Amino acid sequence: MFEPFLFLGLLLAIGLVAKNQSLLIAVGVLLVIKLLGFDSKAFSYIQGKGINWGVTIITIAVLAPIASGEIGFKDLTGAFKTPYAWIALISGILVALLAKGGVILLAADPHITTALVLGTILAVSLFKGVAVGPLIGAGIAYAAMKFFEVFK
Repeated sequence: MFEPFLFLGLLLAIGLVAKNQSLLIAVGVLLVIKLLGFDSKAFSYIQGKGINWGVTIITIAVLAPIASGEIGFKDLTGAFKTPYAWIALISGILVALLAKGGVILLAADPHITTALVLGTILAVSLFKGVAVGPLIGAGIAYAAMKFFEVFK
């Protein structure tokens, strides 16, 4: 009964020590929901929809320079004249495909989430990483598992 509070308290302490605002806000929101007694329905809803919300917010942030006029068609066409733009394009494709594999893995094997979340928490709190790690991590794990199966 108290284990979730202890675990969230530990994460809160890690967030404080690491001065990680994202982790502090996330843990704070979850603690408030739990303390108010809304956790039975709210957590399953957040777990089911949260990744989509996060991807949507990140997409909005990435598209904001286009909406503000900072980036236009001239910039887009000019960017493809450099090798770095092509590297970025290919990287974007690969990351999206890895994330797709991550969604498949997390749906098929939810217990792997624990290790992915722990890795993400460590990266966010100790190395100033960004908490998109579970999905990309799951995608990398999915690709590595498929690779392993081929040579098994």
